[in-house]
Amino acid sequence: MKVALFKVSNERCGACSSALRRFIGGMEGVGSIDVEHGKIAVRFDETAIDEEKLTTIAKDSIEKLGYRIKE
Repeated sequence: MKVALFKVSNERCGACSSALRRFIGGMEGVGSIDVEHGKIAVRFDETAIDEEKLTTIAKDSIEKLGYRIKE
């Protein structure tokens, strides 16, 4: 498993963390999502999902919840 790490500008609430797990966690190849202290770590199987595609979908989902990705 590989890990994609995203830093976000705000603290995440419990409901937002659950929503993220629903949006991204159901994708084929995603193993787990850990959300804590302004960081989101997505563990995924790179043979099942392309990292670039995962990153695009994850960023879009995070931003739809009203949070900004920190580069």
